[in-house]
Amino acid sequence: MPQWVEACAVTDVEPEDVMRFDHGGRSFAIYRSPDDEWYATDGLCTHEKVHLADGLVMDHIIECPKHNGRFDYRTGQAKGAPACINLKTYAVKIEAGKVLLDLG
Repeated sequence: MPQWVEACAVTDVEPEDVMRFDHGGRSFAIYRSPDDEWYATDGLCTHEKVHLADGLVMDHIIECPKHNGRFDYRTGQAKGAPACINLKTYAVKIEAGKVLLDLG
């Protein structure tokens, strides 16, 4: 069952960027792609639990700021060592200028 949670306003995240969102003791990363699509993943790198929102977004890739592990934020797939475990992804929808994540 979906559990939609308001994370931020669409104006809070620039195209081709990422934002940290903490909720319920967990950290998430919200991405706005260069083509204005929205995505969300777990907020911590699967390698050493560093906040991905401090990393670099290039096209559809987030690069971890600590050891440069890379993930495709659309699918969560690990794309570069040392990251080898995929990120969990979450459905995103936009309503009335707000970004909502399905955490259900």
